[in-house]
Amino acid sequence: MSADPTPDLTPSDETDVAAVVRVRVDLAYDGTDFAGWARQPGLRTVQGVVEDGLALVLRSAHRGDPPPRVTVAGRTDAGVHARGQVIHVDVPEAAWRLVPGRSDRTPAASLLTRLAGVLPDDVVARRVAVAPAGFDARFSAVARRYVYRVCDDPARRDPLRRHDVLWSRRPLDEAAMHEGAQRVLGLHDFAAYCKPREGATTIRTLDELTWERPADGPDAGLVVATVRADAFCHSMVRALVGASLAVGEGRRPVDWPAELLVGGRRDPGSAVVAAHGLTLEEVVYPPDAELAARQERTRAPRVAAEVDPHPLRG
Repeated sequence: MSADPTPDLTPSDETDVAAVVRVRVDLAYDGTDFAGWARQPGLRTVQGVVEDGLALVLRSAHRGDPPPRVTVAGRTDAGVHARGQVIHVDVPEAAWRLVPGRSDRTPAASLLTRLAGVLPDDVVARRVAVAPAGFDARFSAVARRYVYRVCDDPARRDPLRRHDVLWSRRPLDEAAMHEGAQRVLGLHDFAAYCKPREGATTIRTLDELTWERPADGPDAGLVVATVRADAFCHSMVRALVGASLAVGEGRRPVDWPAELLVGGRRDPGSAVVAAHGLTLEEVVYPPDAELAARQERTRAPRVAAEVDPHPLRG
């Protein structure tokens, strides 16, 4: 029987330092039938389904343990999908050691198999591992990468992909969309592209926003955006895509996305596009030795003085 890596024993308010094992779980899900990620009373959510599945496998109620509560790398809205979502959960050490039962498999391998037996078909646990020291699914991440897919060609419209590809009745100029997108890259206050939340910053580093029309592969002929940032505020990706589509349809000039950014407030002419075209493809973490330091940097407050120069100057 192979042994798991040394557990990350993480303290809580009610237990000592050796009481829990921090576990990383990589997830994929079809967001169509979920009311978003976050647990909400009376609604079907990804968090609710995953936590209930963990509670069942870990026998939390039977053991008298508190229900599992997960931390997610990035909350997704209703209808948004994920191939590369990451969560962590702190599992009581005694419960963790009992996951394999009488088998000779590791707790991680056993938990992966058992989750497959209790999760619904639209949620998949793809990987389970003991988290390295300093790991936090949310605060240790250095980047999240999303992809948004649009079809503007009736000959390529596929009813089998209606849940993950947006249909555009107007032809799109992906070159103009890409040009406009390059003007909002960098460290900026993205208030114009975010739904405000009290106490939450809208300063983000947008590392990548590209538009292309792939010639081959599963997305051949689609107009595809790849969006990568250190983090995203609420509805930011879909608002950026909406501004790009206005450019691609010829309704706005290529400078318009940057003009919105500089204006600093939501413009009624910039729509937040439908959720179903958006997929969280990847969450990126630094090397294990840098996880704790990354947490500290992420938790540090961001201030306006840090932002890059005005994107329209010069």
